[in-house]
Amino acid sequence: MIKKIISGLILLMLISLVSINHSNAQGCMEPSSDEGVSIKGYIQPQWEYYQTTDKKDANSFTFNRARIAALGNIPYDISYFVMVDFSKFKSGSPWLLDAFISYNRYEWAKISFGQFKSPISLEQNTPCQSLHTIYRSRVVNELAGPQRDMGAMIFGGTAESKLHYYLAVMNDYEKGFEDENNAKSVKGRLTFAPLEFLQIGGSFAYGKTGEKEDNEKTRFGGELQLNYGNFLFQGEYLWADDTGDYTTGGGCDGTPIEYHTGGVTRSGYFAQAMYMTSWNLQPVVRFESYDSDVDIDDNTETIMTFGFNYFLNDWTRVQLNYLYKAEQGNEIPNDRVALQVQVKF
Repeated sequence: MIKKIISGLILLMLISLVSINHSNAQGCMEPSSDEGVSIKGYIQPQWEYYQTTDKKDANSFTFNRARIAALGNIPYDISYFVMVDFSKFKSGSPWLLDAFISYNRYEWAKISFGQFKSPISLEQNTPCQSLHTIYRSRVVNELAGPQRDMGAMIFGGTAESKLHYYLAVMNDYEKGFEDENNAKSVKGRLTFAPLEFLQIGGSFAYGKTGEKEDNEKTRFGGELQLNYGNFLFQGEYLWADDTGDYTTGGGCDGTPIEYHTGGVTRSGYFAQAMYMTSWNLQPVVRFESYDSDVDIDDNTETIMTFGFNYFLNDWTRVQLNYLYKAEQGNEIPNDRVALQVQVKF
């Protein structure tokens, strides 16, 4: 399996090297200038009203994210990016998100080394301050992780090019911890824009995780994006197979990671649509489905999100989401309303 995956990705890379003349940085922010350090960041205070399993409603003011980044360029062709999250609601203490160095001389083959987002999934690689809903989808949180990982990546493509590629070798273990084995995971993503308003893509990952030799994980994903005028549609499918031990939880929503013994095959998808009106108000609707074990019947979870984004200016927006959640076989009260205000600086 690994030989087939690597051979196929090498072929995709060769095609990419012929077709691509430019490349984007894979960080979620860009320096303000080529001189000195740029300090950027954003805060996302929010209020949540939610149901609990004991059928009692609860509400709370909280911080989804409070992040500061230092980034810049060094002559010649070197850039750096460091980001820390100070929201104790998610991790209990400030924690390092990104810390990587990039070599940017060749636009068709830039290189990053350090800790950064895994090159899997359209939504996972959408910066948090640019998400169209307050929360990432369940399937991406569960199957695309670890969201950030240690490794090295080669990538290429620009806004002008039709093809973008990302190929990384990574630990594939918990963020901030050394790998538990000598094996590494190979992860990749390829996107193609045959038309100005259409982008399609796919991603994959294969490797060994944890201490046991039989702990293997395989991921495949497909994505679609239509961006026509003020209308935007995005859809994504992820399939995951784990042998040996595996984990659930984690991801961007701060859910604690749980460890499980025994293999499992999981899958899921989401589709979302939105329209930017002339009043800076953007209605959003999303449907998502997650199957925690494809070999078991009646265990699919679905979530419908209804909401809107209101942009006060280029740096400030307000998001309001209602999440209607339904579980096959074991319905539990867990619907949620969330209000979030974001300021970028």
